[in-house]
Amino acid sequence: MPENNKLLENQIIFINGACGLIGKRFVEVCLDVGASVIAADINEQQLTVLSADLNSSQLLTLTLDLGSPEAIQQALAASIQEFGKVTALVNAAYPRNKNYGRRFFDVEYADFCENLNLNMGTTFSSCQIFARYFKEKKQGSIINLGSIYGVIAPDFDIYPDSMSMPVEYAAIKSAVIHLTKYMAQLLRKDGVRVNCISPGGVLDSQPENFLERYNAKCGLQGMLNTEHLDSTLLYLLSANSSAVTGQNIVVDDGFSL
Repeated sequence: MPENNKLLENQIIFINGACGLIGKRFVEVCLDVGASVIAADINEQQLTVLSADLNSSQLLTLTLDLGSPEAIQQALAASIQEFGKVTALVNAAYPRNKNYGRRFFDVEYADFCENLNLNMGTTFSSCQIFARYFKEKKQGSIINLGSIYGVIAPDFDIYPDSMSMPVEYAAIKSAVIHLTKYMAQLLRKDGVRVNCISPGGVLDSQPENFLERYNAKCGLQGMLNTEHLDSTLLYLLSANSSAVTGQNIVVDDGFSL
């Protein structure tokens, strides 16, 4: 747990994909250091569980379909009504269709386009809507979630036959990183910072033979736990990074070296 339990005091953080593996951890760690958090996700049932588990007066949960720009705008308005303002947006959602993750030669054109639109389209909408609000306020921070596979090509040799590295993932995450830089340049005179965190692999019940191959390419840690992203997230959300914008911070224990 972070040592400074007031690091983000008076900060109001809006987190998309709040019930996902990484998103849930982001909600927890922001609450732990004094922030108020709006946890947004499309899964109402999981939001109910999250709210009960965390039991915090500083937490607002919102059911949100990121495919609707109008719903995003309404969620921002509800957050401002509840807390008076929003100071940061964290995009941790990863929407995809039922056919996502097929091997390269099995991916249908329609599925490829839909998955890119589901993820990049919703990331763009969230960024655009919150950036307009932050620009008016002359302050704000946006943090997107990239990946090492938005920076380097996949190492296909580490994947067993039971797994694949989706082509949609590589396309989406590289686009997220460049969107981050685009927005940072566009908004750098408006008091709005835009940065990206690109994790390596995160433990999520992957097969042992894959983990062994993956870990052999890392340092002493290997595959990450969600907690390994805490410090980077809090750095980018806090005043400690007030001069940092347009950056993509890789956290991968050396996998991409």
